[in-house]
Amino acid sequence: MQDVNISLFQWLGAGHAPDAQFLWLATLLAEGTSWLCLVLLAVAAWRQPAQRGYLMATLAAAGAAALAAHALAQALNLPRPFVAGLSPNYIAHGARGSLPSAHASVMFTLALVLCLRPALRTLGLAVFAIALVTGWARIYVGAHFPFDIAAGLALAIVITGLFWLLAVGVRRIVLPLIARDDARSAKPTGTPAA
Repeated sequence: MQDVNISLFQWLGAGHAPDAQFLWLATLLAEGTSWLCLVLLAVAAWRQPAQRGYLMATLAAAGAAALAAHALAQALNLPRPFVAGLSPNYIAHGARGSLPSAHASVMFTLALVLCLRPALRTLGLAVFAIALVTGWARIYVGAHFPFDIAAGLALAIVITGLFWLLAVGVRRIVLPLIARDDARSAKPTGTPAA
């Protein structure tokens, strides 16, 4: 399996003889698209006040994805392409474990959770496209193997599934219990004293 991963990296990555324009673009994308996603979320929160709570929940899901990705990468401790000697380190990056990509995990989680919400689906599709481009860029600059990006997407799917289950549970179980308790506490108890 690692042979396929290395072959895909050699096809997609810059290696030791990068194209100058592609390297410039890939570096820009690999380092800047996370900020672009945050700006897009901030604009959505500003333009759609009714979605702010959901956007905050989306950021919480992305935070969970980041924590899970870092924990898995540390546990697996698989080398990055530049550590394996397949490419120079074209961006400033540590040599810690690479699978799954935290960038891919976070960005794909943002995209998928946003796509669950009809009012934010267009934004989710845009973030998904940005995540794909970022994945390519991080491969090109030697920070990740293609399977690292795919594992980031897989982790995002799991986190999004858990997010959906939690949302359904809150909507179907917790909120009715709160409403029932509110109704009970609103009923007058006993007869009023004269």
